[in-house]
Amino acid sequence: MGEEPEVIKRGMVYFIKFPDSSKAWLSFKVEDGKLYLIETYTPPQHRGKGYARKLVEAAVKDARKEGLKIVPICSYAVHYFIKNVGDREVLAEPYASMSDEELRKYFEERLQEERSKHS
Repeated sequence: MGEEPEVIKRGMVYFIKFPDSSKAWLSFKVEDGKLYLIETYTPPQHRGKGYARKLVEAAVKDARKEGLKIVPICSYAVHYFIKNVGDREVLAEPYASMSDEELRKYFEERLQEERSKHS
């Protein structure tokens, strides 16, 4: 087993470059003290191995360090915060105050919107 690929931040993207030259990435923007997590992508051959989680974790770490609040726009980012309750304090309102049920509903809405955008 080779080395774990590392998360690199360049411009408005966090990315992981794989040995096969493909990339997983998370695009974002920073505006008014908020870090917007816009879109996450992992190549099909690398899915299910925790790379999207690593990308969001890097964003969470930077948000904490820079005093930013996160606005999860992409469905994966919402999914991450459903699963990682301990990281929710870094979320912007209204997301930080949402119950699990409300976050799941928002996740479903984001998923629907992304699917309609890509179909």
